Amino acid sequence: MTQVAVGGRLHFGFSNLSLSHSRLYGALGVALEGPQVSLSATPADAVDAPPAIESVAETVCEQLGVDGVSLRVDQQLPAHVGLGSGTQQALAVATAVAGAYDKGIAVREIAPALGRGGRSGIGVATFEAGGFVLDGGHPTARFTTDRPQDGDWTVPPVAARHPVPDDWRFLLVVPDSEPGRSGDVEDDSIRAAIERAEPAIADRISGLLTRRVLPAIAAGDADRFGKAVAEIGRLNGAWYADEQGGVYRPPVGELVDALSGSPAIYGAGQSSWGPTVYGITDAGHAEAARDAGRTALEVAGIDGDVQVVAGRNHGARVAGDPIDVTAKRS
Repeated sequence: MTQVAVGGRLHFGFSNLSLSHSRLYGALGVALEGPQVSLSATPADAVDAPPAIESVAETVCEQLGVDGVSLRVDQQLPAHVGLGSGTQQALAVATAVAGAYDKGIAVREIAPALGRGGRSGIGVATFEAGGFVLDGGHPTARFTTDRPQDGDWTVPPVAARHPVPDDWRFLLVVPDSEPGRSGDVEDDSIRAAIERAEPAIADRISGLLTRRVLPAIAAGDADRFGKAVAEIGRLNGAWYADEQGGVYRPPVGELVDALSGSPAIYGAGQSSWGPTVYGITDAGHAEAARDAGRTALEVAGIDGDVQVVAGRNHGARVAGDPIDVTAKRS
């Protein structure tokens, strides 16, 4: 039996959605210690898996040339709330199946066949090694109005990676509301946003990345980092406003406004399509940040879950040890 466990991730936004620039997408985000997906795999004659991961397991078995697998899920990331459940779960399945058969696997190579890493490389990169990641995006010339078939792309390269400082913390506020976009709906929304994207926004984001985000995480300055990624989130929201009903999708805007008034929060925003709202804080302000999250839900008049978690500076764990990212397909 092989057990794989990995935490979620936050997605702060893209560097560019305009077809006027040479590189498209270019995502930035950070790996989290929790919440986690944890599952185990044992060899079997056929696929025996929960419905949510059955098709992924079948694809993995086909890719690895094995007959089947029995999968047990012990912990599960909430689906489509902005924490990267789809990619983390798919790659965990692939890694567990490969381990059960003592086969080498490079998650970056198998991810496209599983439908992962087509736009953002954050999920794959954080599964591999954790940390804060900025990926290099894709050449804009490869953009097509129709979604490519699974496997018809490569995962964006890692352009920059930094360890998350040990004392940084991330407030997660997950309101009880409709899940974020995924599948064909997400594809349609992204294409619509790209077709209208204002190129000047990408120029502003580029300046924020080079002059504020990267220097802040290199220096361990949570205050500067939080303010900068929050601004990048707002600029991304200008691209998505017509698709999601505003700079933030409802009810995220109310939560972000409430959190932004707390001295314990250095910056707040929407992760991916939401509805998860993040807040950047540190260990010394963790309890105050948690209280601010609860207050934000009360102000918005909705229920939800509030957590404060650390960053993760390692990849997924296989039987308790970090994943070997140098492994090759076998």
